Amino acid sequence: MARMKVSAGHRGPPRLKEREPRACIRFKCALTNTILDVLRQRPGWVEVKDEGEWDFYWCDVSWLRENFDHTYMDEHVRICHFRNHYELTRKNYIVKNLKRFRKQLEREAGKLEATKCDFFPKTFEMPSEYHLFVEEFRKYPGITWIMKPVGRSQGRGIFLFRKLKDIIDWRKDGVRADDQKDETQVENYVAQRYIENPYLIGGRKFDLRVYVLVMSYIPLKVWLYRDGFARFSNTRFTLNSIDDHYVHLTNVAVQKTAPDYDPEKGCKWMIQRFRRYLTAKHGAEAVEVLFADMDNIFIKSLQSVQKTIISDKHCFELYGYDILIDQNLKPWLLEVNASPSLTASSQEDYELKCRLLKDTLHIVDMEGRLTGKEKRVGGFDLMWNDGPVSRVEGNADTPVNASFLTNTHLGYNNDRKKQLKQLFKSLQTQQKL
Repeated sequence: MARMKVSAGHRGPPRLKEREPRACIRFKCALTNTILDVLRQRPGWVEVKDEGEWDFYWCDVSWLRENFDHTYMDEHVRICHFRNHYELTRKNYIVKNLKRFRKQLEREAGKLEATKCDFFPKTFEMPSEYHLFVEEFRKYPGITWIMKPVGRSQGRGIFLFRKLKDIIDWRKDGVRADDQKDETQVENYVAQRYIENPYLIGGRKFDLRVYVLVMSYIPLKVWLYRDGFARFSNTRFTLNSIDDHYVHLTNVAVQKTAPDYDPEKGCKWMIQRFRRYLTAKHGAEAVEVLFADMDNIFIKSLQSVQKTIISDKHCFELYGYDILIDQNLKPWLLEVNASPSLTASSQEDYELKCRLLKDTLHIVDMEGRLTGKEKRVGGFDLMWNDGPVSRVEGNADTPVNASFLTNTHLGYNNDRKKQLKQLFKSLQTQQKL
């Protein structure tokens, strides 16, 4: 159970061992969307209101900031964020951590290994790196840059520019009145080189939302979900109108305000459809390389914060990775979200998020059913367990030759119901033995 810290003499119910099966799991949920539906439908889980003691809390990050350090948690208790998740999910911190990690890799493993971190567009923190940015800007006159506020989401506060004058105007404006309520002051932005040659489908730009579940940072244990989606802009791509957000920003929050947006049709493809499209156009081999490059992004970005994020056994985190692909089939990391939207934009989207969240809860395993040796649970595949996990059955968790395949199946068929049925049947058989 979890409660505010009290004196050592406080007596509660007898403690259960960490992995002992539980008949009743008390949960709290700060959100009112898909996750609340999933939690309420889960057998043996009971919702707790207000100040009641809980075993599981799907909290928001503001609760974490205000309460984490003052909350006592028994061994079995779980919450859905790491204490300082922002080291990965704040735009300025991820830049700092990736730059540091790249230098470390170059020192320890050489330049070739360090190039595996070259998946983030050239980025400067503003205003602290303004003069470095100006140097870079003048080296490449005429290219497009994008300004993003470090602590906001859903496309708010973003703009594109090609002239230093636009930045000077921005600096003079200082804090914009409509953004005052946000937790982060608007002066803190990143200026990032804009990818001017995005891969287009039907003339439109898109990015990918991919779900990565981290159960532990030390050791690093990472699961990758098979489902995800491509988010398309509503308007055909052009560099002639850099002020048009409907062309350049793929966030659903932005696109759904377009005058001709169709809520039934939406602007999303399931990632399976996207993978089939690319395979038909470029061949299976090129697509395997692209998806392996994305696997590299997930792992290297997490390794860059592995020693910085406080790895607490009570914590797990479901991240939403946003990936852009260019015309050369090179993937670029745009950002990582600690609170990926769980609000559904369509029935298909609702079903995807329900699957994702049900399988997340299976892996968190409050019920204590898993052995801890599983390589697949529902739609999740274990891709890293203190080292790469092999797609081949057995203990081949260390690559010994070029034929090593990581245990990832992003964009493949998600036959999760069949797999879960077999998994839990097998676990029940083992328990009987």
